[in-house]
Amino acid sequence: MKQRKIPLRKCIVCQEMFPKKELVRVVRTPDERIIIDPTGKAAGRGAYVCRQESCLRPDAFAAGKWKKVLERALNMTVTQEQYDEFREKWLEMMGQ
Repeated sequence: MKQRKIPLRKCIVCQEMFPKKELVRVVRTPDERIIIDPTGKAAGRGAYVCRQESCLRPDAFAAGKWKKVLERALNMTVTQEQYDEFREKWLEMMGQ
C-alpha cells in the first residue's frame, strides 16, 4: 500500500521544517485579530510555530523578535495592543 505524504510546514521563528501536526498554528482572522488555533482549522491566514524550547521562550517576546516575525508571517501590521493580547494568550497556553 502506498504511504501518504506527511504535510510539512516551516516554523516562523527558527525557519525549520516540521510535520504540520507537531506545530502550533497562529492565525490572523478576517477581522484582523491574532489568535492561537489549536484545531488548525480556523479561517484566516495562518503561520506555524514549533514546540522547541528556543522558539517558545518568553524572553524572545521581550526582545521584540516575535512582533516582527508575526508581522511578516501574517502579512499585517501588528499594533502593540494586539501583540500584548497575543503574548498573554501564548504564555497562558504554554503554562508560563
